[in-house]
Amino acid sequence: MYEPKKFYRNFDNLLKKIQENATGKNFLKSILKEVHDNFQDSLKIGSLRLYAERGDKLVLTETIGQENKKSFPKKIPLENEAVQKVLKHGSFIFDEREISIAPEMSQQETYAIPAAILIRGTEQRWIAVFELKEGWVREEVTFSLNAIRSALNQRLYSDAIQTDLEQAALIQKSLLPNHAPKFAGYQIAGRSQATEIVGGDLYDYFEFDDELLGVCLGDASGHGIPAALLVRDIGIGLRMGLEKHMKMVHTLQKLNQVIYRSTYSSRFVSLFYCEIEKDGHMIFVNAGHPAPFLVKGKQVTDLQATGLILGALPKISLHRSYTLIEPNSVMVIYSDGLFERENSQGELFEIKRLKELVIENQTKEAEEILNIIFDRVYEFGNHRKWDDDSTLVVIKRLADI
Repeated sequence: MYEPKKFYRNFDNLLKKIQENATGKNFLKSILKEVHDNFQDSLKIGSLRLYAERGDKLVLTETIGQENKKSFPKKIPLENEAVQKVLKHGSFIFDEREISIAPEMSQQETYAIPAAILIRGTEQRWIAVFELKEGWVREEVTFSLNAIRSALNQRLYSDAIQTDLEQAALIQKSLLPNHAPKFAGYQIAGRSQATEIVGGDLYDYFEFDDELLGVCLGDASGHGIPAALLVRDIGIGLRMGLEKHMKMVHTLQKLNQVIYRSTYSSRFVSLFYCEIEKDGHMIFVNAGHPAPFLVKGKQVTDLQATGLILGALPKISLHRSYTLIEPNSVMVIYSDGLFERENSQGELFEIKRLKELVIENQTKEAEEILNIIFDRVYEFGNHRKWDDDSTLVVIKRLADI
């Protein structure tokens, strides 16, 4: 049995080495060897394997610890189901034999479970696979591996990024969705374009279950660091406060009080939040945000505001509203940077053009509609730098089969 004080002292020393050691060619290998040598008994870690992403495969680059009787694969396709779990979650313990990133390990006569973490640089990704021997404790392994993963990722990124603003942009980007959720019967696409290194827009998805999906899009007044800090707090607050069967109005009203008390120079946020059921029924709250709209054929339905912007008053009145997303219809949620973009004559793109563009392209897939809108608005502004943060989410309900 290991001594907790000694364990945490050694673990703290490991995290310091991650922050202080030079990030050269052998940086990851040296850190992983440190993990193996100093924590193999306390965390029940056997051998380690480090895979580097090369094209559409993971290639084995380092082996640490004793070789197993059955060798690990030299290459693993990125599309492998087990690899996808690690890419999605950041870490994963494969304690069920039906799916494993290292089947050879799971098939050994002696007890062994693979655990994997995703390590990210600015231009490179690795997956480290650990062998967990009998006696491992889930809470201890999960905490330790995730702490190591976070420290490595932060160090690799911070070394590649030179300015505080660029680091802030990286943090902000990490809070935005990596990919659109898969929601049966729907296509979903989203993108945010900041006018400065960091932006004051946010969007996010809330995957409650297979039958219910939450979507939000918000816009903080101002630009730069103050707006970015505010939308960071908004995003975190929504993730913490929104749960299935929780009242969305209550959550947003509590969030309003937090924003109102904040000391940021930019402290007003318009926010649209909706919950979509699989059959197309949708409830939403629109806190002073430009009205999203639904398109089906030539019919356009605006989803008007149901209350004031957040942060303007200590208490605000909000109410829910309802609509139906019919089959073969498209919902567009956006920030004002899109329709307020100017051309060389000082004309605005305007919501009217945005609606006409969606009507014209509604038969296309959601991702294509999103790309067309961004391309057309960018061209309208004569390919100049974006004047305002611009964010767009396109949700298309497919035809019933």
